[in-house]
Amino acid sequence: MRPTSESSILLRDVGFDWPDGTTALHDITASVGTGRTGLIGANGTGKSTLLRLLAGELEPTAGSVVAIGDTAYLPQTLPLRVDSTVADLLGVRAQVEALAAIESGSTDAVHFDVVGDDWDVNARAVQLLADVGLSDIGLDRNVGTLSGGEAMLVAITGLRLAGAAISLLDEPTNNLDRDARERLYGMLADWPGTLVVVSHDAELLELMDTTAELREGELVVFGGPLSAYREHVELMQRAAHRDLRAAEQVLKAERRQRIEAETKIARSAKSGKAKAENLPKILVGKRKNNAEASAGRMRTEADAKIRDARRAVGDAAELIREDKKIRINLPDPDVPSGRRLAEIHCGDATVVIQGPERVVLAGPNGSGKTTLLQTLWLSKPPVDGLYAIAQTDRIGYLAQRLDGLDDDASAFENIRTALPSAEPHEIRAKLAQFLLRGAAVDRPVGILSGGERFRVALAKLLLADPPAQLLVLDEPTNNLDMTSVDQLVEALSGYRGGLLVVSHDDEFVRRLDVSRKLYLADGRLTVSDT
Repeated sequence: MRPTSESSILLRDVGFDWPDGTTALHDITASVGTGRTGLIGANGTGKSTLLRLLAGELEPTAGSVVAIGDTAYLPQTLPLRVDSTVADLLGVRAQVEALAAIESGSTDAVHFDVVGDDWDVNARAVQLLADVGLSDIGLDRNVGTLSGGEAMLVAITGLRLAGAAISLLDEPTNNLDRDARERLYGMLADWPGTLVVVSHDAELLELMDTTAELREGELVVFGGPLSAYREHVELMQRAAHRDLRAAEQVLKAERRQRIEAETKIARSAKSGKAKAENLPKILVGKRKNNAEASAGRMRTEADAKIRDARRAVGDAAELIREDKKIRINLPDPDVPSGRRLAEIHCGDATVVIQGPERVVLAGPNGSGKTTLLQTLWLSKPPVDGLYAIAQTDRIGYLAQRLDGLDDDASAFENIRTALPSAEPHEIRAKLAQFLLRGAAVDRPVGILSGGERFRVALAKLLLADPPAQLLVLDEPTNNLDMTSVDQLVEALSGYRGGLLVVSHDDEFVRRLDVSRKLYLADGRLTVSDT
């Protein structure tokens, strides 16, 4: 079914609880029309869960999700099988094989049924791949030979090829180099039908027609790109802070009035007592009752005003956004300045990483950056003369696909393997620094959100005992919201070991204050100081 102008998504009182009873989403009502919508929110707020509900992978435990039109979904982590081909990742393997059989002379009706009206599927697939710079990738190529960025582009191309009325993308720019991102931006700029994209990529979010933020269980939909929404939020926050200050001033004044009222009541009681010394008892009693009634009314009115003022302060305070932040205190790995940590070899070029220096490894998708890291971390054999040699056994490696986690084990159990001598309460306290608290700590890692899962991997890496002397990070800002990236930069700024980072996030690299940049392309490694 091709996209139509009526394609839309309707959410009515949607709620979702995990099997352990933890509430992920509650009472969400919203609608998404045609055009491009950027879905934003802090890690762990439920963006990926909401996208899976829209895709029909999960069923809401309350309310209803109505998708008007067929839906295509790209998950955050691609399910890549060892025997998969590019045609599999595009979702057209059956049609491609049926066409090949027909071209070989088969008259089996099954093949014709599979092809349907898609007689040009091969040509369309090849053209769309060429549009994103993958013209040299054949449909029969094994996906295991693709880089993470290339695999992501192929998968997104598959959604475009499917032509569904509604397309859902979860963090599509993860692992993409600058050139690949630009090609993706071009593809998204004229995406037909309804497109919903979960992303922390500010440049991508500027291409969106609508911004939807999932925050504290509420979905707010704003007509405009990220920058316009941020400006709107900033204006609203300024107004909220003004209202809060005004409400606090009113409360302060009402409390002062209450004190003055008590002083007035005390003075009145003292004066009345002096005047009543020579009056008849019946008149004294009457005056006393009147005074007490008047004092009671005064206190009741003053207390009511204070309660109203407190309520106004509470209402104003609820509108103030207070984003939770990762707070990380890294152990000192004690790396002397002359300590060799690793050697990188490429042909005649040799690069030595030593002491607490910071090095970034850059290069286009498919140039071999991740493969190089694997020769260092996993001791894999050299590829085309490209390899790295570890000079320390204390290396912490964060892979693109977070392969170091046991998805069936909880966050607590995963961290315990890195901190074998720590007490349970110490492990929970350390996880809390990464905003992993409560039920999330004991839930299987495989069902956590992408951001939560990433923070488990990050905690396991950064809090290991003994601490790593060399941290090797492959696209560490994948899946992290902007606030968490800020906190990661802050934590790494205090790390006193060696750091080797692969990242296409230019702003993140700039903030890391790296000393050298290695650029890998076409089998050559060049080195430059930054």
